[in-house]
Amino acid sequence: MNDEDKLAADEARKLQQHEAVKGDVREKVHAEISRQADDIQPREQAKAEVLASSLKQKAVREVADTEATIDRTRTVARVAQVVDYVFYLIYGIISLEIVLEALGARENAGFKEFVDTLAAPLLAPFEGLMADPGAGNYRFMLSYVFALIVYLLLHLAVKGLLRLFVQKKTTI
Repeated sequence: MNDEDKLAADEARKLQQHEAVKGDVREKVHAEISRQADDIQPREQAKAEVLASSLKQKAVREVADTEATIDRTRTVARVAQVVDYVFYLIYGIISLEIVLEALGARENAGFKEFVDTLAAPLLAPFEGLMADPGAGNYRFMLSYVFALIVYLLLHLAVKGLLRLFVQKKTTI
């Protein structure tokens, strides 16, 4: 199960729990009001109204908190999808560059120049980091493979940071 499926399942579970809590609170409020109304004395009417008001405010706060959590989860899930897409593009561009270099693509070919232009800002920090073995026009770009690993680690770190925003804080 990938992260998107986990987030969707978690969101569905939270929504189901939210609806269950709303129903439970509604039943408790109605039961308490009915019980209080059945054997209420004039002097206790004010007490019953305060109790009903308190329960209603608590239910409204819980619903508002849950709605905010669900909205935040949806937003973070969408941001995570965009982050994944951007990193998949980076992986694809760097992989193309590695393959073209390994196969000895001509430097003046249009597609090679296009890929070089896209890859240049991504690979600039890694240029000359390691010796790139090769024979003739064929080169295995170890520094670019290292760049892929660094971008993968960065991707995992960003996804971990996003997960912090959707996990509910537990209070003891």
